[in-house]
Amino acid sequence: GGWVLLQNCHLGLDFMDELLETILTAEIQNDTFRVWITTEQHPKFPITLLQIAIKFTNEPPQGIRAGLKRTFSGISQDLLNVSNLPMWKPLLYTVAFLHSTVQERRKFGPLGWNIPYEFNSADFTASVQFIQNHLKRIDIKKGISWNTVRYMIGEVQYGGRVTDDYDKRLLNCFARVWFNENMFDSAFCFYTGYKIPVCKTLEQYFDYIQLLPAMDSPEVFGLHPNADITYQRNTSADVLDTITNIQPKESGGGSGETRESVVYRSAEDMLEKLPPDYVKARLVKMGILNSMNIFLRQEIDRMQKVITVVRTSLNDLKLAIDGTIVMSEASKNLRDALDNMYDARIPQVWRRVSWDSSTLGFWFTELLERNEQLSTWIFQGRPKVFWITGFFNPQGFLTAMKQEATRAHKDWALDKVAVHNDVLKLTREEITSSPSEGVYIYGLYLEGAGWDKRRSVLVESTPKILFVQLPVLHMFAVDSS
Repeated sequence: GGWVLLQNCHLGLDFMDELLETILTAEIQNDTFRVWITTEQHPKFPITLLQIAIKFTNEPPQGIRAGLKRTFSGISQDLLNVSNLPMWKPLLYTVAFLHSTVQERRKFGPLGWNIPYEFNSADFTASVQFIQNHLKRIDIKKGISWNTVRYMIGEVQYGGRVTDDYDKRLLNCFARVWFNENMFDSAFCFYTGYKIPVCKTLEQYFDYIQLLPAMDSPEVFGLHPNADITYQRNTSADVLDTITNIQPKESGGGSGETRESVVYRSAEDMLEKLPPDYVKARLVKMGILNSMNIFLRQEIDRMQKVITVVRTSLNDLKLAIDGTIVMSEASKNLRDALDNMYDARIPQVWRRVSWDSSTLGFWFTELLERNEQLSTWIFQGRPKVFWITGFFNPQGFLTAMKQEATRAHKDWALDKVAVHNDVLKLTREEITSSPSEGVYIYGLYLEGAGWDKRRSVLVESTPKILFVQLPVLHMFAVDSS
């Protein structure tokens, strides 16, 4: 009648098969016996075991209201009454609000945190324990040492998990704005409608939390309203991807066009448009020791690899559909290419040697455009303005530009040269000549901010416009020694 608890079973997948056999063959006398197992998601976890099990998932709550509810459900009335000082309860609620905020920002991806951190209840408990101890030791006349509180929360308790400098700056900003004397003012609020309640019992806190909005604006977490569009779009894309992945892969018996014929036609169309292989002899004539030409050669090598992989897999796919070669389970790449091309997605074998894109159509268009930039550079000379996001290694391009500048100025040292940029007021089409020094580049976008072309400064995002294209940039090297 007891329970068996097996934890972290993703670390012992071989035993899972044995466990399944044991459960199915053992004669269990008592109906109240249960086997509990905990595991992280794993692609090789036995599917049969999952199918016979009842599954529970423990996800962070969605929204400030749900987050505060869960946090306060772990607080006892004794903890609420542990201190008679009037600062205790507002501080406790503010830490709980911060705890919900840092967890909720994760759902916004890189707009919320550059790196997704696993904040958990231990961070909240440790912060509350510190504030409790701090209030016991303070001199009532001097009051709370806010610098200490902010440092412990922003640098030690929650900040101890944070590894990115900009994320640390953001966390310290929350600590600085919320943890100060103003928090005891009746007019203080985290955001419009989100105040610190004055309550004596847990029931009163729960009553107040229940009155908070069910759906929070991103502005509550210090984000622009556009952030919610990005989140909703990503969530929708995940749902649609899941639906696409689980749909039947076999051809139906209807009168419509089969999967194979659709993919065959698409493969023929791509092969027709696919650019020819590069001729390396042309690069030798351009001067192989020039730093920009070395970079160009590296880019062409990468592009040639992509073209070769695409051409080979498309030809093999056509032969497999024709029945000339067998598309067995062993040839996973061909099966993957067939499924992904039918769903207008990029085959894995192509993505591994190239770049990511939202659809197969966009990816192939980008392949042609990237190839066009490199071909133009080889046959028509150096471009006046470069599409920097069309390179495999944009950082290498800027390094080559620095090396070029260093060779032009004999007294400069490469390790002392820094890259600077000016955002121009011109578009790509308005550029008529190359700069005297450095390079003109285009293709950069802003996310999370707008651009005022007249004043050439960053501004707040325009509602419902997620990405803004920057004008042409003049990138150049300066001697910083």
